[in-house]
Amino acid sequence: MTIDNTPLAIEPATRGERGNSRNLRSWVLGTFLGAVLTVVLVGALVPLSSGLGLLHLIGMLRGGRTLINVDQPTVVRQIQQLQRLETVSYTMDKIISGEHANAYLPKFLAGDRLLLVVHGEVVAGINLAGVQPRDVLIQGQKVSIHLPAAEVFSTRIDNARTNVYSRDTGLFSSPDPNLESEVREEAERQLQQAALQDGILKTAGDNARTTIFGMLKGLGFREVDIP
Repeated sequence: MTIDNTPLAIEPATRGERGNSRNLRSWVLGTFLGAVLTVVLVGALVPLSSGLGLLHLIGMLRGGRTLINVDQPTVVRQIQQLQRLETVSYTMDKIISGEHANAYLPKFLAGDRLLLVVHGEVVAGINLAGVQPRDVLIQGQKVSIHLPAAEVFSTRIDNARTNVYSRDTGLFSSPDPNLESEVREEAERQLQQAALQDGILKTAGDNARTTIFGMLKGLGFREVDIP
């Protein structure tokens, strides 16, 4: 048996074949980069529609988290725009009595007694128009704010749902036209007192802090402190 050790002749690649190879590699690389760019653009499509898309896209391309910096004047202005923030409404139905008596004659002769069925409402909240720059402290992504104390904004009697339950007038007296007004004033006083005893101011303060907390979180702060 004869073994032929003569090396095979390897013909060098032609210039056309080398060009085709380079074109193939360029086409593969271009296709890959195009696919990556498409994924990035599709991922940014939803944020773009919310107005923060450009910041979101830049953050993605940079490979980091997008930070939204809000300065102190902006925070103060946003809070002040809420003005009188009504956070709780307290309603009550109650029977209030009032009477005018004579110092010398018994009630059945000269008295005037009124029973009033009252429906009223007390509204409380926080007046944020008075928030000052000194009340807001910003440290990076943390904001601390001191809110004004809660207060009662209004106490009112619902005339449509308030009526005279009974009226007793003495034999020798006529109904006093001022008695019903006096009873209504007393009803407002008792209504507000009952609301305060039930903790309306604490509830108003808690609700206001919850509202402000959500607003500041929406502005991009990671930590919100409202004592």
